[in-house]
Amino acid sequence: MSSAEPRRIVLFRHAKADWPQVADHERPLADRGRMDAAVAGRKLADTGIPFDLALCSTATRTRETWKLAVQELPHRPKTIYEERIYDASPGELIALLNETPDDVQSLVLVGHNPGIHGLAEVLSGTAEDEAAERLGRRGFPAAAFAVLSVDGSWKSLEPGTATLLDFWAPSE
Repeated sequence: MSSAEPRRIVLFRHAKADWPQVADHERPLADRGRMDAAVAGRKLADTGIPFDLALCSTATRTRETWKLAVQELPHRPKTIYEERIYDASPGELIALLNETPDDVQSLVLVGHNPGIHGLAEVLSGTAEDEAAERLGRRGFPAAAFAVLSVDGSWKSLEPGTATLLDFWAPSE
């Protein structure tokens, strides 16, 4: 792909987690979360985005979400499990995305709220009306994802530089 083509970022919140007596980082998916993660994977496949890279939090629920979702994709991207995604602020997530190699055209970031929701709002300088309305109405529920388009390099990614193209949540 040409570097002049827009880059794609998909911000994917982990599916519904269970609440057993374990540390937050170790919380597994609930039964509903396992089901929703697979459905989200099929919806990710429907976007037609050929992901070059997946950045996934090291938390159990994000790793389980990605493991189930990626099985639905036609191509399995390189996956990096990144501790810095867990409990990250939008600014910390932007700094992480700024480190993405230039040869990556499209990536998916699997993380947590409130960071993922905040990042979608902070990055979106503009939005397709329907996508913005759905994100505003729904918040960013478990297993939801937002598709953003970015012009320029990953190093130039900063607040307001992306366009929100689409938003999907399991209840839609």
